[in-house]
Amino acid sequence: MTRPIIVRVDAQAELDEAAGWYERRRPGLGIEFVMGIDAAVAAIAEAPESWPQWQAGYPYRKYVLRRFPFVVFFTAEGAGIQIVAFAHAKRRPGYWMRRSNQ
Repeated sequence: MTRPIIVRVDAQAELDEAAGWYERRRPGLGIEFVMGIDAAVAAIAEAPESWPQWQAGYPYRKYVLRRFPFVVFFTAEGAGIQIVAFAHAKRRPGYWMRRSNQ
């Protein structure tokens, strides 16, 4: 049984922004990006513990997208999964950590 997934408001906003950016670059590319994110979230929901920890001592796990330079950071504690960030892999590392207690 998969756990419920909660996407933080900040994470949803950055997902929407990135999808819009890709869509402006090439029609349809934003949709392909969202489809990649959807596949990542589905894989996370199926087996959250199979994705590596971000860093030792932190509760975050990560899923690295293959086609797009994005990482899904999430926690899988308790009965649910919380998506903390859909982060660009090459920009501002760790910026999303301030969100974890919000």
